[in-house]
Amino acid sequence: MANFNTHLSIAAAASTGAALLSVDANVITVNDMPWLVFVGTLGGILPDIDASNSRPVKLLFNVLALMGVAAALQVFEGKYVSYLILAIAAVTYLAIRYGVFALFNKLTVHRGVFHSILAAVFFALLMVSISYYLVHWDVLHSWLNGLFISLGFIVHLLLDEFYSVDLLNKRMKKSFGTALKFFSYSNMTASALMTVCTLALYWITPPPLPLVKVLKGVHWDNYLKPVRFFQNHNQAFAFSHLIPSSMLGENCDSKQGHSK
Repeated sequence: MANFNTHLSIAAAASTGAALLSVDANVITVNDMPWLVFVGTLGGILPDIDASNSRPVKLLFNVLALMGVAAALQVFEGKYVSYLILAIAAVTYLAIRYGVFALFNKLTVHRGVFHSILAAVFFALLMVSISYYLVHWDVLHSWLNGLFISLGFIVHLLLDEFYSVDLLNKRMKKSFGTALKFFSYSNMTASALMTVCTLALYWITPPPLPLVKVLKGVHWDNYLKPVRFFQNHNQAFAFSHLIPSSMLGENCDSKQGHSK
């Protein structure tokens, strides 16, 4: 299994490549790149939130706890005296960081439902909803946030599967197939719950029409031409090796005879 630093660096590299391609295709601007690379990198460590005491899950619950504190301060500001508001904020932080964290670890297992394509779709739609409804970003950038976080997520799953293959001994490890799956086959309750949450998020997310319009305007042929060139070149090379040299010689002689 790939370690934290590997997941972080590969997700950052993949997100940077996708962001550069998006800038070149005029889908985003250069100013959008740093944020989208960050979002993609964040997606690259998200699947490991189901690993007890891992760095991603600790980071996630620290962020969630701080967000809870910010929300508590905003809700109770001006309604109580300052020391009582600080006490509420402290209780909120401790409840999320340790209480909810302990409950989450009890209900989840590593490489469970969070290591699945279903989870990638869930977090993509969740990111779109947060960006659009809470941060008030426009529809295009909200969906770009969702796409990049799912990109990093999928890269994480692929990397875990790659590390499940022992190339030296030419065998599959027991962990093969536990990362890149459609949903958790061993915990159908968790899969059903996440499916319901994903469908609910899909229902409330804004239609991705601006993103579809921008992607339709991209001249994808400009990026596919090099691929087609190498494909045609390889096909021609393979075809030439299927024809015996004697036949090529006969063809050349026949052409010369006709020319005479």
